Amino acid sequence: MAAVSVHAAMTDSPRHGRSVETWKRHIVGQLKHRDRSQHDRYQELIRFYTRLLEKTRLTKGILSGSLRRPSSGGCCSVSTLLEQTDQLKKTAGELAYQVLELQQQTRTRERRLEEQQYRLKEEELRLAGAFDSRGTLQQQVVQVQLENAALKTKYDELLELQRREEAELRKEKLRGDRLLETMIQEKQQAAAHMNSRNQRRSRAREAHLQNERQSATMSKVTVESCFSAPSSRSTSPQCLPPLESREGGHSRLFRSLSASSPRILSSFRDLFHRRGRGHSVCSMEEDLVFPVRVSLYARVPVRALQVLEAHEQGINAVRFSSSSHLLATGGTDREVKVWEVRSGSLTHRATLDGSTGGITCIEFDPSGFRILAASYDKSALLWRLDDSVAKLTLTGHRRKVTAARFSGCLHHVVTGSEDRSIRMWDLQRAACVEVLEVSSSCSDLVCSENSVISGHFDSRIRVWDTRLLRCVQELPARGKVTSLDISSDHRLLLSCCRDDSLQLVDLRGHSNERVCFRAEGFKCGSDSSKAVIRYLNAPPLFSPDGCFLAAGSADGAVYIWNVSTGNLETRLPDRHSSSISAVAWSLSGEYIVSVDKSRRAVLWSDI
Repeated sequence: MAAVSVHAAMTDSPRHGRSVETWKRHIVGQLKHRDRSQHDRYQELIRFYTRLLEKTRLTKGILSGSLRRPSSGGCCSVSTLLEQTDQLKKTAGELAYQVLELQQQTRTRERRLEEQQYRLKEEELRLAGAFDSRGTLQQQVVQVQLENAALKTKYDELLELQRREEAELRKEKLRGDRLLETMIQEKQQAAAHMNSRNQRRSRAREAHLQNERQSATMSKVTVESCFSAPSSRSTSPQCLPPLESREGGHSRLFRSLSASSPRILSSFRDLFHRRGRGHSVCSMEEDLVFPVRVSLYARVPVRALQVLEAHEQGINAVRFSSSSHLLATGGTDREVKVWEVRSGSLTHRATLDGSTGGITCIEFDPSGFRILAASYDKSALLWRLDDSVAKLTLTGHRRKVTAARFSGCLHHVVTGSEDRSIRMWDLQRAACVEVLEVSSSCSDLVCSENSVISGHFDSRIRVWDTRLLRCVQELPARGKVTSLDISSDHRLLLSCCRDDSLQLVDLRGHSNERVCFRAEGFKCGSDSSKAVIRYLNAPPLFSPDGCFLAAGSADGAVYIWNVSTGNLETRLPDRHSSSISAVAWSLSGEYIVSVDKSRRAVLWSDI
C-alpha cells in the first residue's frame, strides 16, 4: 500500500507541476500585457507578484528535492511527504487567495483608469473648445487692433486739425486784439480831437463873452438915479421900462451880464474845466451815479432775534434781496430756500430744487424776481421766485462752480470755478459766450461796470475788462482768497483771506490803497468763508464814516469792524455751535444773517 501511495504521489506530481506551469504562464502573460499598458500604475503590484513567484519557485525546489531523496525511511518518509504535501496545499491556497485579492485590486484600478480616461477625454474636449475660443479671440484681437489703428489714424488727423484750428483761432484772437486796440486808439484819438475842438470852442466862447463883457462895461449908460446906493448892484424896477424903451432888449441883456458876469463866467469855467479833465462831464468815476438803498437810521446789530435749523445739512451761502424783504440760503442738502423777513423773524416761503450737488453761492437779480446759484455739480442754476423748478441750467465747467453773479446787464451772468476758468453766459441764449482762462482756481467774484473782479487760491485778485476780455490788473492778497464783496457805490473791494484777515481795497485810484483788518479770536473757517461790506447812516458820497465790515469766524462768532476807526466794533457770540460759513447784511442795514456748517441760521438786529 505504501508503494502504491508513493507511486500515485509520483504520478500526480508531474500533473500538478504542469498545471502550475500553465497557471504561471497565463498570469505572466496577463501581467506582461498589463505591464505594457499600465506599467507606471502597477509597479507596486508587479513587485508583490514577483515576490510571490519567488516563493513559488522556492516551494517547487523544496518539493522536487524531497521527491529525489531515496526512500530509506519507509513509513517515516511517506508521512513526511504527506505533511509536506499538506503544507504545500496550504501555501497554494494562500497564494490563490492572494491572487483573488490582486484580481479585485486590478479590477478596481481598471475602473479608476476608465474614469480617468473618461475625464481625460472630457478635458481634451474642453481643451479643444478652449483652443477654438482662443482662435476666435485672437481673430477678434486682430480685428480690434485694426480698428484701433484706424481710430488712431483718425485721432491723429483730428488732433492735427485741432492744432491747425487752434493756431488759426490764436491768429484770429491776435487779429481781433489788434483790431480792438486799433479801434480803441482811433476812439481815443477821436475823443482827443473832440476834446481839443471843444476846448477851442470853449476858449473862443469865453473870449467872445469876455469881449461882450468889456464892450458892455465900456458902454455909456446913465443909471445913477436907479440905484439906492453907489455900491449896490441891483436896479430899481421903476427904471427898467424907460431903459428898455430907449436901448432895446439887447442892451438890457448886456447890462444884466455885466452885473452878474463874474459869477456866470466862473460857472462856465468850472464846467469846461470839468470837461477838460475827461471825455465828458460825468466821465470820472466819482461823478457816476449808482442806485443805492441806504437806511439813514440803521445801527450795528447787537442781539439775535431768531435762531433756526434752516436746512437738513450744512449751509454754505446766504443772500438778501435788494429790497431786504427776502432772504435766500443754500446748503449741502442741494436745496435753495427762500425766506421772508417780517418784523424781526424769518418765515419759510419756498424751496427751489434741481441741483444735484451742494450749493456754493447765491445771488438775487436787481429786480428781486430771480435767483442764481452755483453748485458742486459743475453747473449754475437760475430760478424764478414763483417756480420751484430751475428755469435754466448753465453747464460747461469741468469742476465745481464756486461763484455765480449777475453782471451789469440783466441777461448776462458770470461764473467762476475751480477748473481755473471764468465763463460769461447769455441767459437769452442759455449759452456760454466767453471763457477766460486763469492760472489758479477761482474762489469768488464780483461784477462792476465793464469789469469782473475775481479772487483766487494763489493769493491774487484779478480785474478783468469785459470789453477787452483780458486781465488788466492784478492785486496781491495776504493769503488764499475765500470771498469777495464790493461796496454799493462800487468804490471799495473787500476780500477775506485764509491768513485770518480782511483786506479793503480802494478802487478809485491807480494806487489801490489797501487796509487790513484783524481781531483777536477771529479765524477764517474754510476756503469758502464769506465776508460782507455795508454802509450804515452814510453821508453823501459814501464817506468811510458809515462803512462797516462783517465776517463769521471758526469760533462761531460774528465779528464787525468799523472802517473809519479800523477797530473791532462788536462781536456777536454764543449762537453758533460750529464754524460760520457765510454772513449777509441787508441793504437796509437793519439785519444780519449768519449761517454755519451745523444747519443753523441766526437773524441779528439792533431792534
